[in-house]
Amino acid sequence: MEKFELQNTVNDLKERLATLGGLFDIEEKNREIELLKEQMNEPNFWNDVSKANNINKKISDLSKITSLYNELFENINYYEEYIEVCSDKDLKEIEKEIVHSGEEIEKLEINTLLGGEYDECNCYLEIHPGAGGTESCDWASMLERMYQRYSSLNDFKCEVLDEQKGEEAGIKSVTLHIKGSYAYGYLKCERGVHRLVRISPFDSNARRHTSFASVTVIPEIDKDINIDIKESDLKIDVYHSSGAGGQSVNTSNSAVRITHIPTNTIVTCQNERSQAQNKEQAMQVLKSKLYQIELQKQQEEMDKIKGVSSNIDFGSQIRSYVLEPYTLVKDQRSGYETAQAAKVLDGNINEIIESVLKAGCENE
Repeated sequence: MEKFELQNTVNDLKERLATLGGLFDIEEKNREIELLKEQMNEPNFWNDVSKANNINKKISDLSKITSLYNELFENINYYEEYIEVCSDKDLKEIEKEIVHSGEEIEKLEINTLLGGEYDECNCYLEIHPGAGGTESCDWASMLERMYQRYSSLNDFKCEVLDEQKGEEAGIKSVTLHIKGSYAYGYLKCERGVHRLVRISPFDSNARRHTSFASVTVIPEIDKDINIDIKESDLKIDVYHSSGAGGQSVNTSNSAVRITHIPTNTIVTCQNERSQAQNKEQAMQVLKSKLYQIELQKQQEEMDKIKGVSSNIDFGSQIRSYVLEPYTLVKDQRSGYETAQAAKVLDGNINEIIESVLKAGCENE
């Protein structure tokens, strides 16, 4: 870029950052951090470990935003001064830094779209294959890997709480526990039906097949939220774990399946190393699911009052992945498309998620 172009770019970044400062209310966030740190200094802070961990997470999340904002503010002021005095030879180097700052500002702008009540939460992501037997089970396992890779690329922690293997290949179902700042806010964009078109590796005639798998995403609600679950409403089964558990795998009934009879909601967990731990984790998943069911009921009642037709989209197709005879991934909601299907299936779905958030259609 020429010097005047860089100056215009920096001016644009400065305006965008100023807008973000107002949207984020950086001063208020700094005050909130100080108040939370005062709580950390109280003698009984660690008496309630769950509450203490939540406060630590809140400080970390707020600090990431304020630190990045302050760093960008300082950098842009530096760019303004430097461009005035630098030689043409040095412009190339400063241009790279300015482009990087622009990318960081865009990340903050995406962050402003995550203002939902539960967007900051961790989440549970479930994958279920559609009709189609082995082919669909294999597609479900490909999606599982995609979300595991996505989690790794974005510094999220991803745990397999329960996984049921397919009879020949792939999986019949899986529940992932994904932890990280705004995990639910981003991954809520993934709920719905995902469609795959490819030459089947399981077809000896090498014919093209279409497979479907559904993805459900719910936020992990705060343990302090009171959900009344009666013991008499629960059916609890234990069985041999087929997942983690060291030498005790398949030798003790450590896996747990809990059925909430009134709603026929079923959750399973076999990731932990003891029956008690699996039961505790399964109850937390059940609690989150029942909370979402209640919220859904309330929304449906409000829609009836308003005369709105309810459209819960867990069964609607949101994205197609075509691998044969050409490669194309297309999101039906935002219209985003890319020919880099392999890259997408390797977890690089940030651009797709951002397109959905920008289009404001993550819940359509």
